Amino acid sequence: VQLVESGGGSVQAGGSLRLSCAASGYSASSYSMGWFRQAPGKEREGVAAIDSGDGGSFVHDSVKGRFTISQNNAKNTLYLQMNSLKPEDTAIYYCAAGLPANIWVATDYNYWGQGTQVTVS
Repeated sequence: VQLVESGGGSVQAGGSLRLSCAASGYSASSYSMGWFRQAPGKEREGVAAIDSGDGGSFVHDSVKGRFTISQNNAKNTLYLQMNSLKPEDTAIYYCAAGLPANIWVATDYNYWGQGTQVTVS
């Protein structure tokens, strides 16, 4: 099982980025998929997730209205569209897969990507 994130970079405040997470070794639709982020000195926090149970998508209140999560099952790829970026969005963004009891709890996920850096200035 492998998750590979891409799409991070440096943008100015108000800009947009789209992160991708390519999954291999399993079908992404078999697991709940989530995006987490971790800023220096802070705990890893959930940003958005897709629940494998009902296929519902969820976005954390902190980014609601600006971030959108989506999934292309044919490509086994998860996306995070980030608009109206703010400096406080600066973090390493991680893709995760698993069968979490709580989609917002990082330790409930089994598989993680290496992360991609997002810097907003």
